[in-house]
Amino acid sequence: MKSPFLLSTLLALAGHASAALNVTGSTCTVTPLTEGVNGKEPDDTPQILDAFKQCGNNGKVILTEGLFHVGQVMDLQNLQNVDVEIHGTMRWSSDIQYWLRSSIGVEYAQRSTAWRIGGQDISIRGFGKALFDGQGQLWYDQNRGQSNQNGRPISLTLWHAKNVFIDGITWTQSQFWHTFIAYSENITMTNLNMNATSNSQWSTVNTDGTDTWNSKDVFISNWTVTCGDDCIAVKGNSTNIQVSNVHCYESGCATIGSIGNPSNVADYVRDVTFDNITCTHSSNAAWIKTYSGTGLVKNVTFSNIRAEDVNQPIYVTSCIYTAQGCDQSRLPIQDVRWVNVTGTSRYNIAAAIHCSASSPCSGFSFENVEITPLDGSSTPKYLCSNIQGEDTSGIPCTGTCPANWPQQLSGNR
Repeated sequence: MKSPFLLSTLLALAGHASAALNVTGSTCTVTPLTEGVNGKEPDDTPQILDAFKQCGNNGKVILTEGLFHVGQVMDLQNLQNVDVEIHGTMRWSSDIQYWLRSSIGVEYAQRSTAWRIGGQDISIRGFGKALFDGQGQLWYDQNRGQSNQNGRPISLTLWHAKNVFIDGITWTQSQFWHTFIAYSENITMTNLNMNATSNSQWSTVNTDGTDTWNSKDVFISNWTVTCGDDCIAVKGNSTNIQVSNVHCYESGCATIGSIGNPSNVADYVRDVTFDNITCTHSSNAAWIKTYSGTGLVKNVTFSNIRAEDVNQPIYVTSCIYTAQGCDQSRLPIQDVRWVNVTGTSRYNIAAAIHCSASSPCSGFSFENVEITPLDGSSTPKYLCSNIQGEDTSGIPCTGTCPANWPQQLSGNR
């Protein structure tokens, strides 16, 4: 027989938890808990998951204003025709060991995620008020400037998702990549703000704004991203990716890649447009990075790109990170246009393009590309190797680009 004290405690806890979720017809409204158990911070994850279980098909899920503590992974697949409204802050817990053990694998390069969403006809709106707080400083400090740490979670992943609209959300201090779009189609993401900035000696490392992979028909517009890595990266088997009106700070800005790894798996990227992109104090601006692999990059346009103090604005490499097999790559890059690319380079290299000798680049063109070194006195250099039709491309090549040319420079060359 339960003691009166234990019974009253259980009833109080049950009442407290049930008060966090209100179900009216097909609408589930979640209110954040205000206190946890035994002095611990609360965990709103069970109520959020329950809301999607009850209202994630032909319904609506509303997260009210306030602070939601997320202490567990959220794997929400097979959602159908659901509207999600987020009016408050979602803060992921600081239990690094839990996330390293439990984050959800997403196949690509052993990456994993804290929140995976899949299904069809999904709308997620933040109304400019929603805030996703990954408490990333904890991750940056424990990672100590290293690269990809297994288990370090992507904030939000779209996974086998179709017809998705995401709007009006701000991220602060993301744990890892802010978003990942995988095996998905017809994805629209607008009016998003992302900021991952370390306040310690350790850099953020791999806090990309988004990466697309095995996806098509992705539309991104009106983003502001500060991330210390790729701002918008189009990875393997991505088709019809349209990016416009984005301002990237401290990032890799607009990039195709990296693709071609492993070398025995073909990666294809087709029909990509980056338009009206501003790159401020970034490593690169409009660039393509492949490994010495197999596949194809075709029909890419970088238009109306503004570079502001960018290390090396235009960069193309067939052997990123390794400087190996640069001229043996079987991954041709074709029909790439740089149109109205203007601004300042940090040093005297405006463009460095090294294509594989065994699969030369073709269909490259420059139109109104005017990049001025930041010092105001150096003459900009355009380095080119293995470009078919170079003489009619409009690229003002001033010299050859060595195979092992670095992605970032430390001074004039």
